Amino acid sequence: MTIPPSIEAPLPKGVTDFLPEKADEIAHIEGRISRVFELWGFRRVMTPLLEFHDVIALGMGEDLKEKTFRFDDRQTGRLLAIPPDITPQIARIVATRMLGYPLPLRIYYNGRVLRHAAVQSGRSREILQSGVELIGLNSPEADAEMVAMAVEALRSLGLEKFKIDLGQVDFFRGIMLAAGLSASAHTLLQDAIAKKDASAVGEILDREAITDRAKEEIAALPRLFGGREVLALAEKAAGNDRSRKALENIAEVLEILDIYGVSDYITIDLGEIRGLDYHSGLTFEGFVGGLGEAVCGGGRYDGLTAKYGRPAPATGFAFNILALLKVLEKQPEMEATRTRDFLLFNLKEDRREVLEIAQKLRDRGFTTARDIIRRDFDNSLAYAKRMNIRQMLVIGGNYCAEDEVYLVQVADRKGIAIKKADLLRDDYSLKIEL
Repeated sequence: MTIPPSIEAPLPKGVTDFLPEKADEIAHIEGRISRVFELWGFRRVMTPLLEFHDVIALGMGEDLKEKTFRFDDRQTGRLLAIPPDITPQIARIVATRMLGYPLPLRIYYNGRVLRHAAVQSGRSREILQSGVELIGLNSPEADAEMVAMAVEALRSLGLEKFKIDLGQVDFFRGIMLAAGLSASAHTLLQDAIAKKDASAVGEILDREAITDRAKEEIAALPRLFGGREVLALAEKAAGNDRSRKALENIAEVLEILDIYGVSDYITIDLGEIRGLDYHSGLTFEGFVGGLGEAVCGGGRYDGLTAKYGRPAPATGFAFNILALLKVLEKQPEMEATRTRDFLLFNLKEDRREVLEIAQKLRDRGFTTARDIIRRDFDNSLAYAKRMNIRQMLVIGGNYCAEDEVYLVQVADRKGIAIKKADLLRDDYSLKIEL
């Protein structure tokens, strides 16, 4: 037989294959998060990989539009897009496909999006998201529900050292609009405040012909970060009704989060203006110690569904699954997600018994594979170890009596003979204690 030459099969930059070990870990993370969403009464939807560009663009800000993959559709001649975010798809579905459903709608999703990224940045163009959208409620309780769910999901993954940063885009908008800035200064200040660059903010304000009071309010924005004491400082800084109402909104949300018992995870950042052209109220991001990027983010976006013909208040957030993977992959629990329960090693000519045992184990919920390839004990054990299988079950041979099977712990090769009758009992514990 001629062996074909090896070939190169490169992938485009910014995307990757997920082999079984990583795929197991991703499934574990998504499963834990989805379970939390379901416990809070959310129902799953599945969105398509392709959208008409002009349709999906209705729900995107300029930043996302620039990052969208687009190409021509040979069938219709229209421009297609691979969605760079799932929330606009949910807005379209809610406004056009779910008109018969009563509000509020509680929707969750797991999906994959693509975004253009600068080649030199090294960032992935592929983003795995798990998120929720709560459509039809304009209340602090709805905002608090999103934050409390984010905390619960992170804790369900075994995390404790994390913080949820709360922001309120209307606080920023109120101060900036009241100041009477020029358009160019507004843009420069927005960028400087987003970077927490207080010196740059001061330099820009020195060139602006606005009141000293307005300059003081704007200069305070990068420093309004911390615990609840920030609200008192912000109240002194805010001289307009819009900003004061934004502070009242945060205070109400915090009161509800106290009831949920998650306030220890909360910080306040009133200089956070992520998604300013998209969000309409409370926003938040989740950060885990040791990771320099957010693992989740979202907030209120009351104007989005109206772009598809159905005005409704809305809030939501999404987890970045690959960011969570970076944090979790070294934890013992993640190691466990990569293992399988049994490899069945049959030394008999007849396969009936081993197949019956395999089915019985699967019926009991154990992951069970049969080593169909004929090989010796050591090679089968080596295969089990490479495939992250915990235990090997030997049927036949000289390892045990005819009415027994031999159960081997793959990690240390310790084994024990077990009566077949016991093995097939529903209440029998399949653990080696040597």
